[in-house]
Amino acid sequence: MDRLLHAAAAVSAALCVQGVGAAALAAEPRARVEGEMDEGLRQAIQRVIGDTDDRIETRFEARRRARAAAEDAIAVLRSEGYYAYVVEPDVSEADPPTPLVRITPGPRFALAAPAIQWTGASPEAAVEAAARDALALKPGEPGRAAEVVAAEGRIIAAIQDLGYADAAAEPREVIVDHADASVRPTYRIAAGPLVKLDGVEVSTDGRTRPEWVRRLAPWTPGEPYKPGEVAELERRLLDTGVYDSVTVALARADRTTPEGLRPVLVSLAERKRRTIEASASYSTDEGAGVEGRWTRYGFFRRADTLSVLGRLSDLDSRAQVQVALPHWRRPQQTLETAAAAYDITTDAYDETGVGLRADVTRRFGKTSYLTLGGTVDGSRTTERETETLSKLGRDIVTVAALGDVLLDRSDDPLDPRRGWRLSARAEPTMLLGEENLPYLRLQVQGTGYLPIGKQARTVLAGRVRLGRIVNGTIPEVPASRRFYAGGGGSVRGFPYQAVGPRLEDNTPKGGLSLFEASTEVRHDLTQRWGLALFVDAGSVGSSGAIDFGDLALGAGVGVRYNLGFAPIRVDVAAPVSKRRDEPAFQIYVSIGQSF
Repeated sequence: MDRLLHAAAAVSAALCVQGVGAAALAAEPRARVEGEMDEGLRQAIQRVIGDTDDRIETRFEARRRARAAAEDAIAVLRSEGYYAYVVEPDVSEADPPTPLVRITPGPRFALAAPAIQWTGASPEAAVEAAARDALALKPGEPGRAAEVVAAEGRIIAAIQDLGYADAAAEPREVIVDHADASVRPTYRIAAGPLVKLDGVEVSTDGRTRPEWVRRLAPWTPGEPYKPGEVAELERRLLDTGVYDSVTVALARADRTTPEGLRPVLVSLAERKRRTIEASASYSTDEGAGVEGRWTRYGFFRRADTLSVLGRLSDLDSRAQVQVALPHWRRPQQTLETAAAAYDITTDAYDETGVGLRADVTRRFGKTSYLTLGGTVDGSRTTERETETLSKLGRDIVTVAALGDVLLDRSDDPLDPRRGWRLSARAEPTMLLGEENLPYLRLQVQGTGYLPIGKQARTVLAGRVRLGRIVNGTIPEVPASRRFYAGGGGSVRGFPYQAVGPRLEDNTPKGGLSLFEASTEVRHDLTQRWGLALFVDAGSVGSSGAIDFGDLALGAGVGVRYNLGFAPIRVDVAAPVSKRRDEPAFQIYVSIGQSF
């Protein structure tokens, strides 16, 4: 056994030595940089020259590498404004020889009097002024090649943004004057004529009405060309999610109409007309379920979506038909209507019914929304009577309005690392039954994300959610309309509906107020893998006030695997203090961060 241990140690040591040797060889630069220069410049040159793990066998190979490294060094020097350089490739006398690059950078050249020359007709004075401002080159600044080239792109972009769609750069003249160590760029720009937009010409297989696409254009015929408006039309079409690809481009100059207008060409590649999706799920908390969805795209020939959903599960079974009309009546506005029959079974109540819903969502910016809508439901709810614990069946018609606003200033919808979100929801509701009851259901939630460290590999995330039902008591408000807490999107570590007051038979009672808070520390171990530590808290109050006396705390740890667009999340949580025979822990699996 001792011999085996010694042999294993020897093999391990040999592997370590080999690993160290390989690392050292991999870190060997292709050539060594010599000469007096700024340390930042030396590092930039050395980075471009790069490293190699190939051993040099001959002096011929060493000289070849030195010459290649010298060319790389010259490229860096010129890009940084050093034009009076002396670069000499050489090799050392050692065996094996080392490639060398001896550099004398000389003085750094400075910009002097950058100018614009117009070839052909000059544009309007305001356009000329915008082009000069776009130069953004100040005399005396280092004459970096990249800045000289970038300025030309800024000029073209500024001119095109003012309607000169055909603006183009002709060969520029850059004088490098060694007498005064200066760089004098002169840009030759052909502005072309001012372009005014016509309407939209649509190319499609016929499933989208061209008239509907034309209404999405953010310009009126006769307005000057603006690349941002043409790009906005493309984005509006892509946002519908019903096209495989969308191409929007200005027509060529030879397509100009007699009125002097240029059309915009739109090409749509429609996705498949129909899709069928199926899924299955299982949770120790919420049970098993299967779901199927049939979706038809472009039924009304205006990028609409018609879907039929069937779900069978232990918690929520339903059949639903939904229609979504993007850019309804105006751009950035979506109408959704749905009709559903449902059967919901929970520990707190059972509910069977049918409902109609209609929502109009208006988008502001990329990720902020305002939703207004309403619902009508006819349902039968079975729940425990709070005093006698006998089963109580209630036939109710519920009419509710909806106002929902979301302000999202985070950097990513599925994996936020900085910024914040704020949402508020109000549902004025009227219950029609044996007794009529008007009440108002309010919810507000805020989340924040704070990156820590230079590379932001650690993120501190927080969430607070508050809810309140105004006007109504526990017996008056049906169990299906009350607040509950516990579960993956609420207080992890506790089962669904497990947080809050209970009846004497341990049935969740629900409440008229809600408080939830979460703190999570997320840390990236590698580019793919990460860990999270979290603490969740929540309480449900039977009266209007938030009840902190019955606060539930859950804590746990999670693993994250980054898919590129979002992380897979696996969380294991346990109640900090068990109060009602809760399970020892809960496991949650989903895509995207918990909040």
